[in-house]
Amino acid sequence: MEYSASNNDSIPTTHNSKTRVLLASLVGTTIEFFDFYIYATAAVLVFPHLFFPASSSGAATLQSLAVFAVAFIARPIGAAIFGHLGDRVGRKATLVAALLLMGLSTVCIGLLPTYAHIGIFAPLLLIICRLCQGLGLGGEWSGAILLATENAPEGQRAWYGMFPQLGAPIGFILAAGTFLILGATMPNESFLQWGWRIPFIASAVLVFLGLYIRLKLHETPAFQRVLKKQKETNIPFKEVFSHHGKTLFLGTIGAVCTFVLFYLMTVFALNWGTTALGYSRADVLKMQLIATVCFGIFIPISAILAEKFGRKKTSIVICALVAIFGLSFQYFLVPNAPVLMTVFLCIGLSIMGLTYGPIGTILSEIYPTSIRYTGSALSFNLAGILGASFAPLIANNLATNYGISSVGYYLSIAAILSLIAFAAIQETKNKDINQL
Repeated sequence: MEYSASNNDSIPTTHNSKTRVLLASLVGTTIEFFDFYIYATAAVLVFPHLFFPASSSGAATLQSLAVFAVAFIARPIGAAIFGHLGDRVGRKATLVAALLLMGLSTVCIGLLPTYAHIGIFAPLLLIICRLCQGLGLGGEWSGAILLATENAPEGQRAWYGMFPQLGAPIGFILAAGTFLILGATMPNESFLQWGWRIPFIASAVLVFLGLYIRLKLHETPAFQRVLKKQKETNIPFKEVFSHHGKTLFLGTIGAVCTFVLFYLMTVFALNWGTTALGYSRADVLKMQLIATVCFGIFIPISAILAEKFGRKKTSIVICALVAIFGLSFQYFLVPNAPVLMTVFLCIGLSIMGLTYGPIGTILSEIYPTSIRYTGSALSFNLAGILGASFAPLIANNLATNYGISSVGYYLSIAAILSLIAFAAIQETKNKDINQL
């Protein structure tokens, strides 16, 4: 069914089935995190050798991580573009477009020639693909969250809103598991030559699955009401900055802690573990896989807590836990102690599940329907620039120059900033999200 602003009076409010909504929101973020983490893993293990071989080992890794950061810079631009479409055209069409761009960019990375074949053009093409991937990602997450929360029954928004978040551990397990299988079934030389391409190209299967599910959806009831009352905002981006600047700022800072924690537990831990601590690639990936199960378990727990105690109180307590956890890095990240590192990752990603579970619900609830796609997308993706884009680089430099404890302090500072932001945000548990 299509919806048009020209015949609003005759537009029926069509509802989606619960199963289809939750599956469609989950599959998109699963693809997002699968795509993103296969890139993050390759940025540490593969790309320094294949796309930046003219540099020293350390410099090549830094250059590879810098390209990793490019997508986070592109994400707010994608948030503005797809947010505008999502608030003007609708959630469904925008979600399909974002998924297509994200998926095609990922497949293209798997087809790129390396530095040995085309020289400097190889890293340039990698940067272009990474930019496109970031643009698509900028519109994907927020749309998936709105698909869930705007279709949720009263009193279950936090529960529905955590389903897209489950895509993170599922995508992570698929990505890490794929690299583990490839590493175990082929020589390292073959892996570097062509094996690393398999996850990128294979992501096309997930993209087709996501498109199939999403094309069968109806528009969300909340946006249907916007269409009926002709309340679409002409320029949602301008509206967010001119009338909701404080909300944008607080939402962005509130989400920073989530990003810093996740990328320290994943990208930084993989890089530091395989270099300074002397673990093999397979060892660290296995540790992270175990810890990711904890990540997945604590996401629904966080939704239950947010539904019972409210989003604000829950988020403040979780940020305090992250700040305390940041003081423990030097006790866990030591050479020749795989059990300690596994426990460290399990604790960190368990807390990550708690902070990540309700963040989508919070960012969607603090904005009115007519600019919700743009506002929530901007908050989340601006937080990605501040908290994730350079987090692996910052952490690597801190650990190298000032010791591993400084990385923990970096996390604690981010957690305190997010705690202050959540303290300033109004509780949204009982808010009517159908306001225009």
